[in-house]
Parts: sequence; structure tokens; C-alpha cells
Amino acid sequence: MTAHTAIRQTADATPQDFADIRDWVFDLDNTLYPRHTNLFAQIDQRMTAFVSDFLSLPGDEARMVQKDFYRRYGTTLRGLMEEHDIDPDAFLQYVHDIDYSWISPDPALGEEIKALPGRKFIFTNGDRGHAERTARQLGVLDHFEDIFDLVAAGMVPKPASETYDKFMGLHRVEAARAVMFEDLARTLEVPKRLGMRTVLIVPHNLEETFGDVWEHEGRDGEHIDYVTDDLATFLRSVR
Repeated sequence: MTAHTAIRQTADATPQDFADIRDWVFDLDNTLYPRHTNLFAQIDQRMTAFVSDFLSLPGDEARMVQKDFYRRYGTTLRGLMEEHDIDPDAFLQYVHDIDYSWISPDPALGEEIKALPGRKFIFTNGDRGHAERTARQLGVLDHFEDIFDLVAAGMVPKPASETYDKFMGLHRVEAARAVMFEDLARTLEVPKRLGMRTVLIVPHNLEETFGDVWEHEGRDGEHIDYVTDDLATFLRSVR
């Protein structure tokens, strides 16, 4: 396993390590754009509001329910579907009605993604519309082969193993020639078990400014091959 040192310099990642990679798979939120952008805070607040209204709960109780669903089921939506049989389309439309101008275009990242050899995919627990709007604002949408979203996954979110199987089967991804980029360590366990290389995206300078503490658990696990807090620099180093 590659040592986790020089986070910003990504000194341990070399072109030789990725020479055989054909498929580059990227999570969306807090991965393609940095966590400090805090775009997901808008979605988070709207999820709390949805839960509060749907279950007739005060805001603080609704947030506890929301976070409990997120941790146990992978997404708040999955918990609501399993325990309350809600309409997923209504939920997704409501929570993704946000201001995407919070994201600054990143031409440097776009150039690095464009220059990668092989196919590039977005693999997200959000829906396609959210992914397209986010990637378009970031300036990277046109560089991706496809977006595999929660709808394509049959509403079963990462880190469920069946969802990775569905993605890889649909696009005929050979695990040994693929790499996955994610901001949640637990979401990289299955890809690593399948034989993919794994890259964990962490907040700049490891600042834990946003997110729940448990989201960062497992960062030092054996299923993490590389760690970086600068995606564009990392891609440049392995190209």
C-alpha cells in the first residue's frame, strides 16, 4: 500500500502506477469540487426541511432522523424509502433546488480530466440533473463519458456492493484497470475489494471544517491506496 505522506504534493503517485488505467471513476459532491465550497450544505438543509415537513417534526428532531438515515442507509432518501415509502422523485427535485453559483469554475481541473487517457465517469448518490448542473458549473461536464446516478442504481446508493456491480456491468469496467476517487473512506471499501485502485479526497490541509466526524472514519484503512487534498494536482502527477 502506498504511504500516506505529502498530501498536497502527492509525492507517492507516479505515472507508472496508473499507466494501465482505462477507466477513471469520480464521485461528485466534495470530490470534483472541494469540500470548502460547502455546496452540499444547501442540499443538507433542504433534506432536513423535507424530513421536517414530511414527518411533521421540529427542525432539530428532523435533522437527527435525517443523519440517522444517512448513516444507516447510505443516503437520507434510501432511509425515507425503506421506512416511509416516499416518492423519490419529489425528494430529489426538492433537495437539489439550490444555488450552483457557489461553485467556481475550475479550468485547471477540466484540463487534467480531459487529458486523462481512457474513459471518465461520474458515479454519484445524487441524481443526473444535480450532477450535470454541478459539473457544468465547474466546467468539466463535457469531459465525461457518462453519469451513473442514484436512479441508474435503482435507488440503492453507494456503498452497497450491488450498486458497484451494476455500474461496472453497465459500462463493462474492468476493475484491475480502473480507479475510483471519493471523499468518503467507507465508500472505497467495495471498489478496493473488487480490485480497483482507490484515491481518497480529503479537505484542503486536512481541515475538518464541514461534515460529520464519522464521515472521515477509515481514512487510514488498507482499502485506501492514495490520499490527496488537491485533485487537479494529483491527476497531473499521475498523467
